[in-house]
Amino acid sequence: MKYSHTRAAVLGLGTSGEAAAKLLQRQGARVTVFDSGKPDPEKVLGLKELGVSVITGEAADVAEGNYDLTVLSPGIDPVVPLVQNFLRQGAVFTGELELAFRFCTRPVIAITGTNGKTTTTQLIESMLGAAGLRTVACGNIGMPFSEAVQRQDEFDIFTVEVSSFQLETISTFRPTVAVWLNLTPDHLDRYRNLEEYRTAKLRVFENQRSSDFAVTNYADDLPGIAARQIRFSAYLKGCDFTLHGETIQFGGEPVLSMSETHVSGIHNAENLMAALGTAYALQLPWEKAKCGLRQYRLLPHRCEQVGEIGEVIFINDSKATNLDALAKALESQPKPVVLIAGGKDKGFGFDAIIDLVRAKAKHAVLIGEMADRIFQSWSKVVPCSFAQTLREAVDQARQHSLPGEVVLFSPGTSSFDMFKNYGDRGNQFREIIQELAR
Repeated sequence: MKYSHTRAAVLGLGTSGEAAAKLLQRQGARVTVFDSGKPDPEKVLGLKELGVSVITGEAADVAEGNYDLTVLSPGIDPVVPLVQNFLRQGAVFTGELELAFRFCTRPVIAITGTNGKTTTTQLIESMLGAAGLRTVACGNIGMPFSEAVQRQDEFDIFTVEVSSFQLETISTFRPTVAVWLNLTPDHLDRYRNLEEYRTAKLRVFENQRSSDFAVTNYADDLPGIAARQIRFSAYLKGCDFTLHGETIQFGGEPVLSMSETHVSGIHNAENLMAALGTAYALQLPWEKAKCGLRQYRLLPHRCEQVGEIGEVIFINDSKATNLDALAKALESQPKPVVLIAGGKDKGFGFDAIIDLVRAKAKHAVLIGEMADRIFQSWSKVVPCSFAQTLREAVDQARQHSLPGEVVLFSPGTSSFDMFKNYGDRGNQFREIIQELAR
């Protein structure tokens, strides 16, 4: 694909936008990046030194939009003035994921779902690496796909985490193996309803053929998929991968015990099944696949024990940015829980897990934009209190916890009302606990 005479616009100067701009520039395109904010000056200077033009601030929102190719970064909401200005001028958007795929000469494994994407992506990365296949976890995690593609001589296969935002703007993206983990309400501040969110996610299968594979959750009712399906479920029988006690089975035969790994919980059993389904699709022997799965350890902010004070265990689950992730964290706790929850209002309610909160939590400390709404729901079944800061929330949680119990920080929604991101939120929680434990 030749871009030597192409005028290309890239909207957004985050990591994906920067990688897309550099990819296009290397292909000979004349690239201009637009960002309504105030990007890192060093990043802007670096692009300009490569010959990329950069327009920022208010000027970006009113710029001329007559370009041969317009790449939309996945983190930018289509309703913002920058995007609307280009739409009014007739722009048709290509996503960064789609752009990178057009230059990709390696097979692609694409992992999507509401919860578990990052864990499963890294499980697959560890599994393939231990089996001798050169891969990198990229896309919606770590390295942008556009950057990874520029280094594709270093890899045999790409392991790509893909979000609904990235899938909105594909046209030819076709994974050799597409992994569908689950679907629960999320991002309803961007999508009008769950069905619209689901439709975006389902595009991961759109261009697959009968020679490709789809590793899917048996609990989800998916439409006709051209690829060969490999189904898994930790709750249901009658599919390829099932859970018998602590043992994952394939076709009724034991494959892997959870006790052999460094992860726990039914949700992680399904993440392991998805990885093993990928191994089956790629014809990897079980023993090679299991080697990497046994080595894997969870990233921070995912039910991470960060300290113990007065025999009370403190768990950082800041990555729980939606209701289903919060539910899974609660389900995994065998001890009484004092729960810290709340954050940005993403458009969904908390009524759906009232019974689980009643069963697992003895008290809830509520923070952020969602605090009042959660109180209206949960105060019917569990004592609730409010905190203005995370430090205050920890202090209240300590007051309501007893030796042998757990303080679980699992917000159930995103962090942007009070924090930079879920990592910042989790790091602050960890720092507070470590300071109190001294």
